[in-house]
Amino acid sequence: MAEDLSDVQLIAPKQVQLPIEGPAYERPDPALIEAMQEVSSATASAMLHKMGIRQTFMAGPLPRTPGAKVVGSAVTLQFMPQREDVASGQTQENIEKRTALWAVFAGVQSGDILCVQAFGDLYTGCLGEMLATFFKNQGGIGIVVDGCVRDWPRIQELDLPLWTKGFTPNFASQSHLFPWAYNVPIACAGTLILPGDIIIADDDGAVVVPAQMAPIVAEKTREHEDWEVFSRMKLEAGGSLYKYYPLNEEGRQEYEAWRREQK
Repeated sequence: MAEDLSDVQLIAPKQVQLPIEGPAYERPDPALIEAMQEVSSATASAMLHKMGIRQTFMAGPLPRTPGAKVVGSAVTLQFMPQREDVASGQTQENIEKRTALWAVFAGVQSGDILCVQAFGDLYTGCLGEMLATFFKNQGGIGIVVDGCVRDWPRIQELDLPLWTKGFTPNFASQSHLFPWAYNVPIACAGTLILPGDIIIADDDGAVVVPAQMAPIVAEKTREHEDWEVFSRMKLEAGGSLYKYYPLNEEGRQEYEAWRREQK
């Protein structure tokens, strides 16, 4: 006969104190964010790949606001699997008020982009209309979720760009994940995001730019986009693909001459 253990009380590990808050961090200089405004996610991804940083694209979250583009400082939120002796949403939705989910929004500043680690889960609603409304009123400009949100019809009315894997009717702790930590390094769609990194998100998706590498990306992008303007012009006029994209030596010489004429 099986032993009845239904009355055994769970004992939480003493070393776990939730929510976990990461250390203070610096947001990028506003001038650097401004310099990155003209950089597309595709260009940033390509530039960083050439510089040896290969895993920058958050594969999975799709653009939900066609034509939207945001560039800003990363704020991070980490969901983790529930374990009933540590953290569980079994009781009621109000438990979330004492988690990282509420705490992360309290520190949002103008120009921030929230990035959420949710393991690509299609069941958990990481946030909904009310939190999205608060986020926008705090100055937040975009949200990237490696998972789902709820209340999508109402969130659409906020004009707040989102990149998500999908939508769900469930609230954040209703399933098997729990809001665990904030302002900590996270894995968002398999990509490492550190608080204060720069996020570029547009119709091609969301890309992380390490803050310390952003000045180089901005500088290289200006040159890259200049020659792409020239190449596009030549291709539209019937020019050779092999000569103009990418530029071969002869095409490069023509490009340099064209640049001098533009000054």
